[in-house]
Amino acid sequence: MKLSDCRVLLTGASGGIGQALVEQLVSGGARLLLVGRQMEVLRALAERHPGTIEVLEADLCERSGREAIAAAAQRFGGINTLINAAGINRFSLLEQHDEQGIAELIGLNVTATLQLTHRMLPLLRQQGRALIINLGSTFGSIGYPGFTAYCASKFALRGFSEALRRELADTQVKVLYLAPRATRTTMNAANVTAMNDELKVAMDEPKNVAAQLVEAIRREHEELYLGWPEKLFVRLNSLLPRVVDQALRKQLPIIQRFARNKP
Repeated sequence: MKLSDCRVLLTGASGGIGQALVEQLVSGGARLLLVGRQMEVLRALAERHPGTIEVLEADLCERSGREAIAAAAQRFGGINTLINAAGINRFSLLEQHDEQGIAELIGLNVTATLQLTHRMLPLLRQQGRALIINLGSTFGSIGYPGFTAYCASKFALRGFSEALRRELADTQVKVLYLAPRATRTTMNAANVTAMNDELKVAMDEPKNVAAQLVEAIRREHEELYLGWPEKLFVRLNSLLPRVVDQALRKQLPIIQRFARNKP
């Protein structure tokens, strides 16, 4: 889809990838409705691009928030592009999680994303052509120690994207699933960055990720996995998971050390 034709509802715009994505979408001529709770960040983006960006303070996890988003989308003149980029991550061993933290992570990354998409789908179907873009992760295809809850949420998002794509195959609504690898954003705590450095895990810059996501939107790639050798590991994990088991078993002591905050 041409960016100049896009009327975008974007969640997660205050994050590192989200902010970079805003800049590149706007530069391509898209109009954006940004939704979030960190309004100072969203207002700053709107002030940099007057007449192109509108902002709305809303909680995706609340029914009232989703209703407010639906009403704002109608006032916006309708949307033809929904980008589900909101999400949280917690790096810790499962036994270190608390039940509330697990519920909050799944609630935003999975439940609220499905509920918002459900709410927006009738509006999207009114358009001549529309896109639903779900921002996943390499960890939606590879279960990684220290990220059990996050992996569960991204595996779910990948399955949702695949099923919805097939469900809408006879409509003008296309579903895209885009999976970045590790990215240098504030979502990653200091111990995650330190662990990645020790394990020599590459971390992409948000602007580079955003550029690839924008190109995927232009070309309407149904699935896109970013980074090498991560693309290879995704394929290897699907075909020969025991090989990946053995590789990660060697990394496990390092992962455990950083997860227990003992760099």
